Amino acid sequence: MYLEKTLNAVETNSFIVEIFGLGYVGFPLAVKLSSSGFNVIGIDVNSKRIERLKDNVLMDSELSLKEQFLQSRKEKKLLLSESPLESKFSKIGIICVPTPIPQDDVKSDIFVRKAVENFLEFAKKGDVIILESSIEVGTTDIIQKIIESKNFTVKEDFGLCFCPERIDPSNKEWGIENIPRVIFCSDDSSFKIAKKIYENVNKGNLIRVKDSMSAEVVKSFENAFRLVNISLVNELAILCDKLGISVKEVIDAASTKPFGFLPHYPGAGAGGHCIPKDPIFLLESAKKKGVNFETIYNALLVNSSMPKYICDSIEETTSRMNLKKTILVCGLSYKANVEDMRDSASFKIMDELNKRNFKVYGYDPFFNNALTEKYLIENHLNEKTFITLDNLNDDKIREIECMCVVQHHEQTEKRLNQIYEGGQIPFIYDCQNKFQKIKASKTTLLSLGT
Repeated sequence: MYLEKTLNAVETNSFIVEIFGLGYVGFPLAVKLSSSGFNVIGIDVNSKRIERLKDNVLMDSELSLKEQFLQSRKEKKLLLSESPLESKFSKIGIICVPTPIPQDDVKSDIFVRKAVENFLEFAKKGDVIILESSIEVGTTDIIQKIIESKNFTVKEDFGLCFCPERIDPSNKEWGIENIPRVIFCSDDSSFKIAKKIYENVNKGNLIRVKDSMSAEVVKSFENAFRLVNISLVNELAILCDKLGISVKEVIDAASTKPFGFLPHYPGAGAGGHCIPKDPIFLLESAKKKGVNFETIYNALLVNSSMPKYICDSIEETTSRMNLKKTILVCGLSYKANVEDMRDSASFKIMDELNKRNFKVYGYDPFFNNALTEKYLIENHLNEKTFITLDNLNDDKIREIECMCVVQHHEQTEKRLNQIYEGGQIPFIYDCQNKFQKIKASKTTLLSLGT
């Protein structure tokens, strides 16, 4: 009865959506739903984030949503707050907060639990919680116990869903509006409610699975698939280095097979908030069941070893060329054309080079010194180990004798090519094999995978 009442409220748009976490998942979701006419409250415990949004200050990656964001704010369809608000209307809480890697003193669901508890502070019978955060297997059951500790009964008078986010930042083909989503729902009414909401996100393209653990494993397995294949191709790149052949040529040739092959390309190691972390959830679940998930374990080892391998190559080449140990690391984010610096291989490379007595400079159009504290936390570092450059002008790079390009951003592509073609830096190490080799350049170019 209660959930059917909420379904009717959704159909008549007399309800409120509370979105917890306004990062790369929650922010576009809040804009999308509020632009569709829903009443949305965007909640983030980071007071500075809320202040910036209230001042209409968006990050570079959010600028494409600025017009919709401003219009939703103007129409009061999107409110911003550090905490949930009491309301007489039915509420749908969507949890999009980060989940840290589980450690002895920190559980992966720490922020999810807190967001759920905050939502429950003003919850009523008939309300629904939808988890979008990547979570460890079994977390949805834990959330159900928290809900029922507040005198609600999931499936009868309270809805619970897990609809893990699928977002690939900077992907121009697949975005929030056309990516299908997997979902678990505690009951049919909650599924109908979720369907109505996601009709305004991805046209309601939801694939329902019968239990929460299946959905949780799906999310972790998707990113484990990526991790394993990235690690596989990085090991192939190392082998190609030893054989003196091009890994790119090998992959491109293998890609001509019309079945049973999916190309992946090497790099400095998978970073970001998902690929290095979500497979660990499967690994932890396997341990609890006495299973050795060695494929994931070994892939994590390979992934974490790539920065050191790259630094070995750089140190060996600079020594052989008798170059000064001054290096510029370019493209600091975990992926090209995004500003997200979380768990990026570039910071591991710079930290390792610093330990080897290199004078290290770092440049990324998305990075500035104001972000130092943030990137230290996100990359588990104690101190900054490089000098920030604010541009790549000639006077800035005059004393630098080596450059390591970790990510090729579109906005730096022209300038990096100028530096290479003009031979302005004696040695360039290209982690992604993006430069087109030219004989005229005085620069020694070395790529991962030859």
